[in-house]
Amino acid sequence: MPAELIKDIFQRNGFNLTEEQIQRFDLYLRELKRWNKVHNLTSLEEDEQIIKRHFLDSLTLTLCIEEKGIDVKGKKVCDVGSGAGFPGVPLKIFYQDAINLTLIESVSKKCSFLEYLKVVLDIDYRVLCTRAEKVKEKFYVVVSRALGPLEETLPLLINLSEAYIMVMKGREPVEGFEYCYINLPDIKGNYILLYTL
Repeated sequence: MPAELIKDIFQRNGFNLTEEQIQRFDLYLRELKRWNKVHNLTSLEEDEQIIKRHFLDSLTLTLCIEEKGIDVKGKKVCDVGSGAGFPGVPLKIFYQDAINLTLIESVSKKCSFLEYLKVVLDIDYRVLCTRAEKVKEKFYVVVSRALGPLEETLPLLINLSEAYIMVMKGREPVEGFEYCYINLPDIKGNYILLYTL
């Protein structure tokens, strides 16, 4: 049962999700796999890999937010280059109505999935189907995963942020920047860069 697997993996890594959150992740998993057959949204196909490397990995941002004492309640959060919704949608499932989420994604098939997902999961966020360079709005926290080389992407993210930028760098060490080091049973040795404006 995917729902049991979701619960077990998150619990093992220190996250005690509510039943509602588990059900939303379960539905997310099923819809992602269904759409993936046609639209190639992720290279991962096995439940366990999707849960660990997409869902759990996305929520490591919450550990960094907590560690650095950032208050996201009632704030505007933006995920740049959201793809199939990572890390933005898992953050919304976790924080629920506490954050006001916007997803920026330039690929139309991925935008369609994100719009569909919002309805299916019954959660509220906004999808801007455009290039990040064209967005003139400012957000309290800007998050990004796998967007490209830092020297190219950081100026773009700075333009969108009014307070914090968090870039998920995987196992690539971050030099010259503040960072969070993530070391969980299933996510070992990952870095999250934190840039404060």
